[in-house]
Amino acid sequence: MQILILCTGNSCRSQMAQAFLQSFDSRLTLASAGTEPSGYVHPKAIEVMKEEKIDISQNNSESVDQYLNTAWDFVITVCGGARETCPAFTGKVGQLLHIGFDDPAEATGTEDEILSEFRRVRDEIKRDFFTFYNERIKPKL
Repeated sequence: MQILILCTGNSCRSQMAQAFLQSFDSRLTLASAGTEPSGYVHPKAIEVMKEEKIDISQNNSESVDQYLNTAWDFVITVCGGARETCPAFTGKVGQLLHIGFDDPAEATGTEDEILSEFRRVRDEIKRDFFTFYNERIKPKL
């Protein structure tokens, strides 16, 4: 099963979603990308994923353009910006879905408050993608 996860910058939410899905089932072929890639994975996303024993420090922020000609069982947008600007895929796409989350990179406040927001979004991504995996992917494997 091939799954592409999209967000705008490909620095936080899509990186976390990809990593969680891979942790649920290593048989999945996964990629994440951005409609306007930031060029880096957010350090706080790396930090809060390490708390889950998942290392995304070697991941790269990539452009969706390199995946437009690939066949995907699912293309999932995780932010409103990517949903609104999702490009047309010339490869086969089984289903285009939106599972949206707040952008933790926009959090303001103290260091603890910002980390708390990253954790909250991380936990929502884990919960929602675990539900997605169990309901939409696992029955097809």
